[in-house]
Amino acid sequence: MKAVVLGTDDRFRLTATADEPLPGPGEVAVRVAYAGVQWGDVLVRDGHFPVPRPFVPGFEAAGRIVAVGDGVDGGRIGEQVLALVTGGAYAEVVLAPAALAVPAPDVDARTAAGFGWTAPTAHDLIHTVTRLGPGESVLIHAASGAVGTLAAQFAAAAGARRIVGVAGSAGRADYARRFGFHEVLTRDRFPEALGDETFDVILDPVGGATRSANLALLAPHGRLAVYGNIASFAPVAVSANDLLMNGQSLLTYNSSLLSRTDPARLAAGAARALALVADGSVLIDITAEHGLADVESAIADLASGATAGKSIVRVQ
Repeated sequence: MKAVVLGTDDRFRLTATADEPLPGPGEVAVRVAYAGVQWGDVLVRDGHFPVPRPFVPGFEAAGRIVAVGDGVDGGRIGEQVLALVTGGAYAEVVLAPAALAVPAPDVDARTAAGFGWTAPTAHDLIHTVTRLGPGESVLIHAASGAVGTLAAQFAAAAGARRIVGVAGSAGRADYARRFGFHEVLTRDRFPEALGDETFDVILDPVGGATRSANLALLAPHGRLAVYGNIASFAPVAVSANDLLMNGQSLLTYNSSLLSRTDPARLAAGAARALALVADGSVLIDITAEHGLADVESAIADLASGATAGKSIVRVQ
């Protein structure tokens, strides 16, 4: 079968000689129509996720189940699904845990691939991690990215009073404003342009100095949710005593860990988010579509900040 392989030289190459995988116990095989491009691809390329190479990357796929392993209902063959996987999506067939092959009968495969890990992440950040309530305010970093644009929409649906974003450039800020933000700042104006404003919820995938600034922007009983380190992996010192005095919380979210420790919970969140996409309440904005031969440039565009919204790869 055709597959994209990441080699020891950090290059992605398309091959037509990969063996088609067979599902083991608790797994399904999905014939991939589209795969989503996401930040995990960048982390694998850059060596932050140690995987044996050669390695077939790609962590989100949409297609139909073509085979099942032991313990999986054979009636699932033919089902259209969104598959959340630990690799292998940039191929004609990928294996997925049956629990994380989420039924997606009401959205097309292209949209399901754009949904990927980002939509359940955004949904969980708003509804499960920070429990954003009606009338609360939220600050969302990386506002023009796939998680940021979706988090703004989920926050609006949850009744947020004020939704503010931070984006890397004026162009990206303009793009983000399409998704329900009341205000979007460029990163060079953060945090000074906010003055004395504080927030009930802050979503931070950035790290470093941005994370330290976010701590100072929390309202009493505010919640800072950390779910990535785009800018820096350097540790940030946090005083538990200061948080306690103000009733504040520092929370983290790791969808990869959740997929291993409680896949049913992750799948349930994905199903709830998928229903909002299916009924038109939330938009998955796919801004670029690539072929399998262009995976390397798709990932490079994401890493450089050239991608706003979501990019996908056409497999079939």
